[in-house]
Amino acid sequence: MARVWDLNNINQRTKAPPYIDAIIFDLDGVITDSADFHLQSWKRLADEEGIPFSPSDNEKLHGVSRRKSLEFLLGDRQVTEFQAEEMIARKNRYYEQLLSSITVDDLIPGVRKLLVELERKEVKIAIASASRNAPSVVDRLEIRDKIDILVDGSSVTRQKPAPDLFLYAAHQLGVPPCRCLVVEDAASGIEAAHSAGMVVVGLGLGERIAAADLVLPDLEDVTFEDLSYAATWRVSEPEFIPAYQHYRETIFTQGNGYLGTRGTLEERYPFDQPATFVHGFWDDAPIVFTELANVPDWTALELRVNEHWFRLDQGSITDYSRFLDLRTGVLHRRLRWTHLEHGSAVDLHFLRFPSLAEPHVMVLRVHITPVDFPAQVDVRVMLDSHVENQGLLHLHTLSQYGDEHQAGLLVKTRHTGKLLAMSARLQAHGGSHDSMGLNCPGCPGINVTAHLEANQTLTIDKVVAVYTSGEVEDPLMHTQLKVEEAAQTGFQSLREANDEAWDEFWETSDVIIEGDDEAQLSLRHALYQLRIAAPTTDEHVSIGAKTLSGFGYHGHVFWDNEIFVLPFFTYTQPSLARNMLMYRWHTLPGARKKAQDNGFTGAQYAWESAETGEEVTPTWVPHSHDKTKLVRIWTGDIEIHISADIAYAMHQFWQVTGDDDFWRDVGIPILLETAVFWGERAEQEGDKFAIRDVIGPDEYHDHVDNNAFTNRMVQCHLETALDALDWLTDHAPEYASMLENRLDLTPARLAHWRRVIDGLIILQDPETGLVEQFEGFFQLKEVDWPTYGGRTKSMQELLGIEGANQCQVLKQADVLMLLCLLRDQFDHQTRQVNWDYYNSRTDHSYGSSLSPSIHAWNACELGRPEVAYEHFMRAARADLGDIRGDARDGVHAASAGGLWQAIVFGFAGLRLEEKDHTLRPCLPAHWTRLAFRFYHRGIRHEVDLGRATAGD
Repeated sequence: MARVWDLNNINQRTKAPPYIDAIIFDLDGVITDSADFHLQSWKRLADEEGIPFSPSDNEKLHGVSRRKSLEFLLGDRQVTEFQAEEMIARKNRYYEQLLSSITVDDLIPGVRKLLVELERKEVKIAIASASRNAPSVVDRLEIRDKIDILVDGSSVTRQKPAPDLFLYAAHQLGVPPCRCLVVEDAASGIEAAHSAGMVVVGLGLGERIAAADLVLPDLEDVTFEDLSYAATWRVSEPEFIPAYQHYRETIFTQGNGYLGTRGTLEERYPFDQPATFVHGFWDDAPIVFTELANVPDWTALELRVNEHWFRLDQGSITDYSRFLDLRTGVLHRRLRWTHLEHGSAVDLHFLRFPSLAEPHVMVLRVHITPVDFPAQVDVRVMLDSHVENQGLLHLHTLSQYGDEHQAGLLVKTRHTGKLLAMSARLQAHGGSHDSMGLNCPGCPGINVTAHLEANQTLTIDKVVAVYTSGEVEDPLMHTQLKVEEAAQTGFQSLREANDEAWDEFWETSDVIIEGDDEAQLSLRHALYQLRIAAPTTDEHVSIGAKTLSGFGYHGHVFWDNEIFVLPFFTYTQPSLARNMLMYRWHTLPGARKKAQDNGFTGAQYAWESAETGEEVTPTWVPHSHDKTKLVRIWTGDIEIHISADIAYAMHQFWQVTGDDDFWRDVGIPILLETAVFWGERAEQEGDKFAIRDVIGPDEYHDHVDNNAFTNRMVQCHLETALDALDWLTDHAPEYASMLENRLDLTPARLAHWRRVIDGLIILQDPETGLVEQFEGFFQLKEVDWPTYGGRTKSMQELLGIEGANQCQVLKQADVLMLLCLLRDQFDHQTRQVNWDYYNSRTDHSYGSSLSPSIHAWNACELGRPEVAYEHFMRAARADLGDIRGDARDGVHAASAGGLWQAIVFGFAGLRLEEKDHTLRPCLPAHWTRLAFRFYHRGIRHEVDLGRATAGD
């Protein structure tokens, strides 16, 4: 459903890039209220012909051609062509008589002011009306000089709800369809605009305009920014550029919490990187130990028109538009393809979605319409197991089948022996068609051959089901049953269920930013990507650093999840957050093994974790520039703060949700067992304790001693563990006693923890509050930053690994992150002095994508919203802007989660108290509104901030 907005809250300014370059207005009911003239004209004709006609009947004629309107009016009544033409002409004479009274005063309020603004902002303007009288109406309204083009019913053959009129207008304006916005008041016009791949603003009330992307009551006091806000629910591609395809495959990734599918083209394209990843479907791999195996391509489809294969690298492409609808998770692609040799054109519309309501079901639909010639169309839908992980093959095909209705496939991972099955069901509608099974080795499918007349549409629905042996004993049988059930449900019902599931998510989790379309779109895309990667029901898996969107980091789970991603879910979708925290419970044996392998008792979580929780960080990797050399990766050995990060997330979840059962049964046992490790890892040096030879969050520096972030988080961990044990003793004394015995939590051990807390080295100047990142950091060489102006590489690449290690240059926020996570433990002076020192020494442009959101949060704590905004947008552009040039590897999950934290904890200044919350808004000057929802101990709260609330 479209969102209805209060115009008093709609943004008045924007710093967004031009997502919309042209506005196309309908005429009747949008520019002038001549719809009543149509009513009177049709009513007069109906009365003359003795046909019942009411105002409600007229509603169905909005935006419809004269011929279609007459057909509706006549119903079952048969007339000759001559009679029909006479009736249409008669109705038009009545209408023209009424039009003669129109003057400039009949412009709908707000229209002239809006047209003047659009002209000033150099936004192109068109009027597209099904009425052939549109030119005379526009002249009478005296707005011809305010528009760039006017198109009417005589401009095209097919009328609304066909997209032709709006596509013709876009052609005349020279603007790609997905950069056009249509303003309409009729259901047929909204359908036509959507069919053209355009954004739609609906005017009025009622069901007829509910399908619009944004609904407004009228155009009075409406600005361009009010209209363009409708585009903040979609990520669009105005043209296909091969050089951008890998990055766009990432940002168009779809999923449902069970699997993720990259946004590759169904018919494929040279050098593309198709991939679908299923949570928990691991297989062994060289160097990286294990990785999520790329599973068969469920989207695979081939299309042939009159014996010519459809491909984007062959033939002529016009009317191209591809966009991901973030509101529903549906990926659309619309285009007109003309084979150069044959010269014939065909309109294609692809849409697909993995169902959020039915996680094991995926749906693909394609509409195929020959434009001006009869055509034989062959469509092959397939399940393609010929997939790989960047050169590594993981799958054996065990069995397959294909008949005229259904195809299936059973595969097995080569090393771990996991099974995965897919079944596809095909349904075809339109034209004369036949189908037959395909049984190509490793690629079963179904072929449909159809004979279509010009403007006749063939619709292909491909419904796919997938299961693995991780969920069921017989995956193939389950896919066969599920796909049959889904096919019987039908495309429309499957889509409605999916849309409803997404509505439920956005109802709680959407964040509204008005005054900045780019920030709004980027944040919604980030939250969408997090949701599609979050396991809905499986507590044995979690979100990897690149979600389920790319080959980067092989699906491995890092601290990114607990520190950057989980807060969003903890505050808005606590059941999903609990699932991901339970992953750490199920991988606790792997953490015990790592501690034991390193000579400690207790539990030490792996830096990179997969199925078992054992360490899967590569030990050596090939040098990026010299393949004869290897580079030692130390993070798996000595970046150990992750155990404290997990404890922090466990405690935060309990504080926010009040889930005592989780805290008792999961959180506290993990907290205590990892505290045992820390008690042994801290080395006593006199009356002090040190943690030496580590890597902190700033990975430009390795083998450092007493990293401030690590040591303070360990202190916090041990403090929380002691408090948690006291809580457990009060609330579940027998369980507390059992844990004390199992973990050997003797009075002596607990006393040792207290000594570690008191004596752990934190290098901080007592007078200024400046924290030294690690021992000796202040003695490292300074970097002459102006020398590196205009660089396009990270400082580590320019200085070398050892060179960066010897300089005061940071990959990411380290001390500053500590000031955020433990923000109530530091005063303003401490925050300011550390900001002044470390912000200027951080590689903001090409360091870590984790860092910008933390800097944004910090700047808000200092009351500097414009500085915060600069850092926030670095994070916002990590994926949609690909500003680091690495989005092809997958979505930056930590950056996505960090955006939400920067918004909620930074710009809104949310702090929780025991039973309430406080806000300290710090909004950028051009943001006119910030609104979001969150849960605190099971109660939903709403925050709605405007400039008046936030202050200047």
